Amino acid sequence: MKKGQPLRRKKVGTKALVRTTPSPLVSDVERLIDEARNAVAVSVNVGLSLLYWRIGRRILVDVLKSGRAEYGQGIVLALARQLTDKYGQNFNDKNLRRMIQFAEVFPDEQIVVSLTRQLSWTHIITLIPLKQQLQREFYAAMCCGERWNVRTLRQKIDSMLYERTALSRKPDKLARAELKKLRHNDQVSPDLVFKDPYVLDFLGLRDSFQEKDLEDAILREIERFLLELGDGFTFVARQKRMIIDGEDFYLDLLFYHRKLRRLIALDLKIGKFKAAYKGQMELYLRWLERHEAAPGEEPPLGLILCAEGSREQIELLELGRAGTHVAQYVTELPARETLKRKLRDAIVRSRNAAQNEKKLKGKKAGASKNSRARG
Repeated sequence: MKKGQPLRRKKVGTKALVRTTPSPLVSDVERLIDEARNAVAVSVNVGLSLLYWRIGRRILVDVLKSGRAEYGQGIVLALARQLTDKYGQNFNDKNLRRMIQFAEVFPDEQIVVSLTRQLSWTHIITLIPLKQQLQREFYAAMCCGERWNVRTLRQKIDSMLYERTALSRKPDKLARAELKKLRHNDQVSPDLVFKDPYVLDFLGLRDSFQEKDLEDAILREIERFLLELGDGFTFVARQKRMIIDGEDFYLDLLFYHRKLRRLIALDLKIGKFKAAYKGQMELYLRWLERHEAAPGEEPPLGLILCAEGSREQIELLELGRAGTHVAQYVTELPARETLKRKLRDAIVRSRNAAQNEKKLKGKKAGASKNSRARG
């Protein structure tokens, strides 16, 4: 540099500035942007879904419940044409009818407000066609609790998850009480977790096979098996060794469920359920409770998977009271209508059995009261 020449500052390129920007600043700003975008998206979703419900409610109450069906349908068509011209295809005839159905199947605005904070409009229109109110409440609660996307929700409905849970076999009042715990406290019960049957068609097992073949196939497809078991399951061990009275016992598979906060012992059987399996599983559960369960965990639960159930034996043994669940598995997916019919029959049998047990307890209580009165 020549004497007397002014000092020139070196220009720093944009890329150099980016390289020298402190990484905590970048991550903090990115987080702020993402949080703001998510908040805006949630706000827009809540606003639109609530708007759709209020439109459906207004049409339902003021037009369709007037008792003049043809007149009401004509009004809906005319309204759809006017709204579409002004606001676009979101308000066409098909979508207006969805809004009306939305208001029909979810009549309580407070419940709707709660739902729309967690579920998108696409979630909601997936739930609307379901036939039973309890069924819709189950899938809505599970969507919120497990954060299912729309694709997962559709897969769960197609696999008839609700019908395969023990919850579907309980009286409506008890089932709603469990769903309430899930919605408000994120509290999951075993009846929401365990299914019957389990569909294991992805294992590729055909014709005759042994228990070891079944276990090997499950381990090969452990990721898909965990998906079939449901959210929250973690694989712990295969052929868990237990030494009792100097004798070796082996549990087929051991899992842990995060929300239940319990170890889950799984025993595989290739034939029908037998009463002797109960004692075997109870032995495993008590050993696990004493030697494997961590402080603060709930007592372990057992799941016996059989190729075929023995309904009367299972009912008489009252396995649920001992923390053991029995379920069938199928290695070939049956026709949907066949599966649906079997599940509906099982639901009816279970609910009838629950009602008969309630009546029997009532009679016993009445007899005891009369006996005390005579004494």
